[in-house]
Amino acid sequence: MSDKIEMKVTGLTIDPFTNMPIIILKDLQEKIALPIWIGLIEASSIATELENIDLSRPMTHDLLKTLLEHMNVTVEKVEIVDLKDNTFYASLYLTTSEKKFVIDSRPSDAIAVALRTKAKIYVARSVIDKSRKIESVSPSQEQMRSAKWAEILENLTPADFGKYKM
Repeated sequence: MSDKIEMKVTGLTIDPFTNMPIIILKDLQEKIALPIWIGLIEASSIATELENIDLSRPMTHDLLKTLLEHMNVTVEKVEIVDLKDNTFYASLYLTTSEKKFVIDSRPSDAIAVALRTKAKIYVARSVIDKSRKIESVSPSQEQMRSAKWAEILENLTPADFGKYKM
């Protein structure tokens, strides 16, 4: 069993409790869902790419893509590599003609770049396991809400998502 799972963006939604955007990643068989709470600006950038919206001026992630292309840098893949204290960590795997290197990134930025460069998105199995851990002894409200969200999100289909409003 691989320690990394290829995933795809299946939608954006809003957390009804916090009004914060959530990006939903699902494995290719759509059996595993991973919700990641992100900022409004990153959600807007991801939404414009998902919706194929052409803006008159480049957003930050478009600028980054253009810079990478002009410098002959290829985004090989992005990985969500860790989850600590409810914070996700990601890495961009980049290649030039001379070397390969890894850059630390926020998951929302890594996903926005991956969507623009058509790079694959992977999630470490340990991150999925950590995101699902719910204490069995008197779970807190936050843990119960998180467990309920995980159950809801795993059963969503792309048709369940409406257009993300920017």
